[in-house]
This record gives sequence, C-alpha cells and structure tokens, in this order.
Amino acid sequence: MTRRPTRREFLGKTTTAALGLTVPLFVPATALGTGQRTAASDRITLGFIGTGGRGRGLINMFLAEKDTQILAVCDVDQRHLHQAQELVNKRYGTKDCAVYKDFRQLVARPDIDAVVVATPDHWHALTSIAAARARKDIYCEKPLTNSIGEGRALCKAVQENGRILQTGSHERSNPNGRFACEIVRSGLIGKVHTLRVHLPCDEDHHKQARALRGMPPTEPVPDGFDYDFWLGPAPQAPYTSKRCHFWWRFVLAYGGGEMTDRGAHVMDLGLLGAGLEDTGPVEIEARGVCNADSLYDVFWDYEFVNTFANGVKLIGSTQQPRGVKFEGTEGWVFIHVHGCKLEAEPASLLKVNPEKLQVQLGRTPNHVRNFLDAVKSRKQPFAPAEAGHRTASLCHLNNIAMRVGRKLRWDPVREQFVGDDEANAYVTPKMRAPWSL
Repeated sequence: MTRRPTRREFLGKTTTAALGLTVPLFVPATALGTGQRTAASDRITLGFIGTGGRGRGLINMFLAEKDTQILAVCDVDQRHLHQAQELVNKRYGTKDCAVYKDFRQLVARPDIDAVVVATPDHWHALTSIAAARARKDIYCEKPLTNSIGEGRALCKAVQENGRILQTGSHERSNPNGRFACEIVRSGLIGKVHTLRVHLPCDEDHHKQARALRGMPPTEPVPDGFDYDFWLGPAPQAPYTSKRCHFWWRFVLAYGGGEMTDRGAHVMDLGLLGAGLEDTGPVEIEARGVCNADSLYDVFWDYEFVNTFANGVKLIGSTQQPRGVKFEGTEGWVFIHVHGCKLEAEPASLLKVNPEKLQVQLGRTPNHVRNFLDAVKSRKQPFAPAEAGHRTASLCHLNNIAMRVGRKLRWDPVREQFVGDDEANAYVTPKMRAPWSL
C-alpha cells in the first residue's frame, strides 16, 4: 500500500502540477474509525471509475468490507455519478464522497490507495494505465482490455510501477471453480487434451441485439452526459441510446459481444485449470455470423478451435449449458458458469478431499476480499494482470479470426500473428486523438 500523506501534507496540496487539475480537498468525517469501522490507518482508500450498474454493484461489494473507505467516484454520466455518490454517502452517513467527470483528476489524488474500474471495455486500458502510473492499485473489470496491445501495455505499466491488479474474473475466487481446477492440474482426469467452451447467446438481450438491423436514428445527447468523453479513444459516431449504456458490448469498437462478455469468465477458468494462463494458442480457427448492416457488429453462432503448443485444443461453440469442460485421458470435469456447479466423470472425483490434492490454488472468501488482501500483503491476487490479459487475448484472437475469415497462426511470446498484416492491424487498434497508450 502506498504511504498515506499526513493531514498537513494533504491539506497543503491544492493542485496536481503534472495534470494542472484542481482536486477537491476534505477530511472524511469517518476518518476517526469510530464504531465497528476499521481505523483509518488500516483502511484501503478507494476511488471508483465508472459507476453504471456494474460499478454500483462493485461499490456495494467494497462497502461490505470494513477495511475500506470510498473517497471518490467518477463517471461521464451525471445521473450515474450522483447515484453512486448518494450510495456511498448514505452508507457512511456523511456528504464526503467527491465526484469527478475526468478520471485523471481522481487518480491524481494522493490520498487514494486503489481504484476500481467498471467502465465500458474500451476505457479499461487507459484508465487502468493512468492509475498504475499514479501508483494506485487496481481492480479492473473483465475483460481486462478491449485489445491485445492494450493488455500488454497495461501489464507493462503494472509491472513497472509495482502495482497490484485484480481482474474482475470473479469466478476464479469461487471455491468450486478452484477445486475443479485443482482436480485437473493434479492429474486426476489424466492427461488433458481438450477444453470445451460453451458460450450460448440465447438470452433476451442477445435476441434484442440480433434483431437490430441498420443504424438507429441519431438522438439528442441527454443532459448531463458527456458523450464525446464517453467515446474517448473510439471513433467519432452519432449518438444513439442503443450505442451506449449496456448495449455498447455489442459494438466491436467498445466491446466484443458474448465472446468477451461471459467468454472472459468461461475461458479464464479453462486457462486456469489447464495451466495455460501465461501463454496463448499457436493456431486459431473461428467462424461466426455477423449482421454486417447493423450497429451491433459482433459475432453470433460461432465455432472456434484454438490449438496450444502442447497440443491441447480449446473448442468453443454457442451450445448450452454455459461453462467449460476439461477432458482428459481418464475422465472429465465440467464447471457451470455462473456459480461453478460441478459435474464429473467419474463422479467420485468430486468427493476427493481438496486438502489431499497435489496442486493447491488457495481459497478466499470472495474476489473483492482477495484483492484487498493482496493490496495489503503485496502478493499477487487470484486474477493478476498477466492472467487477465491472456484470457482477454484469447477472446480477442477468436474475434479477429472471425473478422478476417481464415485460420491464423499466433506467436504467444511476441504477441503477433505470423505473416498476416491484416490480422496484426487488429492487435492494437488506433485511438482517436488526443488519446493514446
């Protein structure tokens, strides 16, 4: 944890010279640690970037931990911003929670130890890199970034600045999920040869997105919403409510469809269980259906085969139920996502004493708690930057293969496609000025 400035140091700093930004200054009324609150010297102070539905959900999770103090929230939508502020102030019984539209002001505050990033995917990299360079620890929602190049840049920033980063792949902290991965990595299903990933796209929001044809008419930008800032590094585009809150995940400029949405959970467990979380496939085959005339240009009805250097194949489709199946020479284990209900053959695998397994992956009360404990201990959390990056990269590789429409060779060390300039152009998409990595 970074050193908290003294009250005199804090009150004496009225601006951040590096950014030229004025920062609101105050001493929280809860700083004395009264009642059941942890004393201020032992609390991890937090700022939240992105306070839509998922952001406010995370606020509630962090508020449940007694050794945290949320000092500030940030969002380009004033409605979301003030909903988050009210949530924090109500919990603490104060009016101390500061609000920002510009994330750079929030990360510039010397009294914030860590930030939580819950923006749309196309903002994950820039906000998290800024936080790392400001020497804040980071909890960033999955997928870690919206492109492979952004992910590598974020990993580099985290390493260079000695930061702790937890990717929001919360299934990793589920005890059942970890138990299943321990079974696989301990060799109880024999030699693993296949991972089967199921990513169905049959929920109501999928059906609504698939039904959209053409480009929706331009709408007036709502009051209190800085749409240009929301677009940020993405290309300029006319405003429509169907482009933004929640629905952005079906536009490739901002997200990756179900492939990166729930795919980042399912494939993450696959890589963890197979011990492949520090590498990537060497060959990618993927095909899917894209509504070329629609605002929602992500892929549906996909099938993909990813081959790793050790011969393991990850085979994916949109079949039910959502989850990942590990197939070995002596059995299989299936993890349902979400919730991590387990199935296995032989069924006796699930009755093994976890403490007797050769590979031990550890346990935690929950994913947020694991992050906070890592911030305090400076030990890696369950979903560190490299693991989050490799999971997101796997999702992006399949989307890129579907975009170019052919089998691709991938170098997981150099993180470049072999002999394919068109595919490599998608590794790090261009950012709209003035934004850059």
